[in-house]
Amino acid sequence: MRQDIDQDEWIELLESDDNAVILDVRTDGEVSEGYIPNMKQIDFLEGQIFLEEVAKLDKSKNYYIYCRSGNRSGQACDIMEQLGFETTYNLEGGFMNWTGDIVED
Repeated sequence: MRQDIDQDEWIELLESDDNAVILDVRTDGEVSEGYIPNMKQIDFLEGQIFLEEVAKLDKSKNYYIYCRSGNRSGQACDIMEQLGFETTYNLEGGFMNWTGDIVED
């Protein structure tokens, strides 16, 4: 089930979740500007490729999903739920409002 959570909830949940996967659904260009550590990227705008890559993921994991603003990641959560993923968290406000740790290339 999709849950929209703020950054504080995101960090708190991640700290105690040993079944977590952080999923960045932004474009390569957006990712090159910085990203949340330990993420896996699958570009939502790739359409069919996004669906194919998501289908390969372990449905038993808990997915913490973010994009730039929270819009694409919300859509990704909904699609993943339709594909049988049980737990998806959407980061409200996305990366542009993120004040936690980031990696910059």
